[in-house]
Amino acid sequence: MVKKELQGGAVTLYCADALEVLAGMAENSVDLIAMDPPYFRVKGEAWDNQWPSVEAYLAWLDEVLLGCWRVLRPAGSLYLFCGHKLAAETEQLVKARFNLLSHIIWAKPNGPWRRQNKAQLRAFFPSTERILFAEHYGAEGMAKGCSGYAAKCAELRKGVFAPLIEYFAQAKEALGVSAAEINAATGTKMCSHWFSYSQWQLPSAQQYEALQRLFAGKAAALERPYEALQSEYADLGKQYQALARQYDELKQEYEQLRRPFAVSAEVPYTDVWQFAPVAYYPGKHPCEKPQDLMRHIIQCSSREGQVVGDFFMGSGATGKAAVALGRQFIGVELEQPRYEQTCGEMLEALGQ
Repeated sequence: MVKKELQGGAVTLYCADALEVLAGMAENSVDLIAMDPPYFRVKGEAWDNQWPSVEAYLAWLDEVLLGCWRVLRPAGSLYLFCGHKLAAETEQLVKARFNLLSHIIWAKPNGPWRRQNKAQLRAFFPSTERILFAEHYGAEGMAKGCSGYAAKCAELRKGVFAPLIEYFAQAKEALGVSAAEINAATGTKMCSHWFSYSQWQLPSAQQYEALQRLFAGKAAALERPYEALQSEYADLGKQYQALARQYDELKQEYEQLRRPFAVSAEVPYTDVWQFAPVAYYPGKHPCEKPQDLMRHIIQCSSREGQVVGDFFMGSGATGKAAVALGRQFIGVELEQPRYEQTCGEMLEALGQ
């Protein structure tokens, strides 16, 4: 294994087997994985034909995905490039370990199909690649045993809205009003939302009036003084709005726990992308990905300063985009000549 550190350790490049590097990395150490492993018997190079069968290839790819699962942080993202032939099988492997968010079609506007003899074709000529976009299962709540964004926000909500929640819950408890009575009086099934900490929300003015009538009638039947739900609804609404503003402000503190994702009308925000493939040039890697595509992925799914990993680095397109956007980068390439070429190009990109 050869290891080089550039830019004060912000960029780490390995000439090694991807599985070896993944096994030696710390758990939960990468924020975004964007990788383009071999597709199996799509290219003529030895690295794409090293497995005796599809089953052997898929077993190897599953090992890689297991390593990615281990090193990817709970709020991290995975982008996995794959070819059209094994897209379905690859998707099933991803689903076994990750929550698949999108099956993206990279539709190339130009390519070798323009030179095909259409009359000789016996199937539709492939002009796409696939990109599987995934996260950890439970990423918003509990992923890999770590409390996430949704879990933290739920706890915060309980604390912030406690005065209003207690106002309703204590009234129900004091008179022993049942959930069935509340739901019947309001014509809803919202009792659990109004009288408990779980998914609490403020009833509407009409629903509140129905609750007041129910509780007053209950108190009279029990021959008790009616002291529950006496506040004016307008006052409750003002209190709720103030607490909601406080909750939104405090919730921002947990934003770093959430999986980053940011798109706009100016970039591809559907699951069909159109990026021109990299034109041929001397020394070009046969699978080199365009810079604008890799920048799109990195900008969408990572924050500045976070760690981006590519365990099949090739030409270093992921790394070049990552350092240009202020991210840290971990890259792995098995072939020595390609590794040395990419290291030189990375040094040039870093101005070193």
